[in-house]
Amino acid sequence: MIGIAALWIGVLLLGGGFALDRVLRATVVENFDQQIEYVLNAMIAASEIGPDGEVRFNRPPADQRFLEPYSGVYFQVSGAGADAFPSRSLWDRRLRVAPHNDVKVHRYDSLEFADEPIRVAERDVILPGSEVRWRFQVAQSREIIDRQIRNLRSTLFWSFAALGLGLLVLAALQAFYGLWPLRRVRSEVIAIRSGRQRRISEDFPSEVYPLVHEINELLAHGEAQAEEARRHAGNLAHALKTPLTVITNAATARSPDLADTVCREATTMRRQVDHHLARARAIGRRASVQARAVVWDSLEAVERAVTRLYPETTVDIAGDKALSARVERQDLDEMLGNLIENAAKYGGGRVFVTVEAEGEATVAILVEDDGPGIPAEQRGLLFDRGARLDTTGKPGTGLGLAIVRDVAEIYGGSVALEESEDLGGLLVRLSLPVA
Repeated sequence: MIGIAALWIGVLLLGGGFALDRVLRATVVENFDQQIEYVLNAMIAASEIGPDGEVRFNRPPADQRFLEPYSGVYFQVSGAGADAFPSRSLWDRRLRVAPHNDVKVHRYDSLEFADEPIRVAERDVILPGSEVRWRFQVAQSREIIDRQIRNLRSTLFWSFAALGLGLLVLAALQAFYGLWPLRRVRSEVIAIRSGRQRRISEDFPSEVYPLVHEINELLAHGEAQAEEARRHAGNLAHALKTPLTVITNAATARSPDLADTVCREATTMRRQVDHHLARARAIGRRASVQARAVVWDSLEAVERAVTRLYPETTVDIAGDKALSARVERQDLDEMLGNLIENAAKYGGGRVFVTVEAEGEATVAILVEDDGPGIPAEQRGLLFDRGARLDTTGKPGTGLGLAIVRDVAEIYGGSVALEESEDLGGLLVRLSLPVA
């Protein structure tokens, strides 16, 4: 930041200094030229033709430097076929007369005097009583304006140098004190990492407060995830403890039905592990802010898989094909697979799936079947892990709806059981946030 500020300040000061130098230099030279031109016009006004046809002044020049040799102020009147009329200050030197027409005042710099650069103003005039074109020239040493320009440039340089240094110091102080709150944030993050504190204090300027707030929210989110992971690990350990105890006791007692006991308890442990793994996967993928899945694509994939498993079942899909849910595709496939497979397994051969928007923030997926349905007072039991209401002996773990509910809640959604008005069986309403 300081380097960029220094570069930008340097560019602006150089550009501004150059422009200001050009303007002030032109002003100094213009003022100098106006003085010379004033003397030139006064000299022309005081000129007349004498009896011998030469130019003479009807009054002496007001500037006494014209009378002092090499004073730095000179004039000269020249005409074709006539001797030049120089000022005494020229002494043994003469101004160069260039062959050109100067009806208007012509101003230029000249180096014709090797040791003295001069500024010349000249003009051609035809005086009354003469047919000769006379050239009036007034010259003055450039030492005065060169000294003024040097003093001006020196003042500009040191002024702009002081200004640039002041701006750089100001930029450095601004960067140092402006970024000081970030150093405080860094030190407090170090304190959090070392365990001296749990959160960053919020007494920060308004520009830094959003960053501090988000860091604190991130810390809270991490703690919540860690606590959730510990809770899930404890739940899984508790769920596995009882089957393992049963197996251990049966093996210790050399029970004759040990094989059946192991198979039964292993099945229980497997469905518990599957349930917790599904939750863990969903929690891990939930952190992705890019989570997005097109509901229709997922429904078509699940429909193809279910109809292969249950060829006698017809699965119809309807609704908005463009709706997307804020959920990972794998988790959406797992939830829809559980719901549609249950509908095909326990229904009468027809499954109807509808995709629709509920307001502006929710996607609703309705899965209906033509089965016997479930009484309202028993629907809540289906969300208990391992709960099964069918007595047909069809294979299953009893974890399908529980997994769907848990995964949906992880993404901020919900699952509800209702009665299908069209098919007469069960209607499962899966609500998920819109992507």
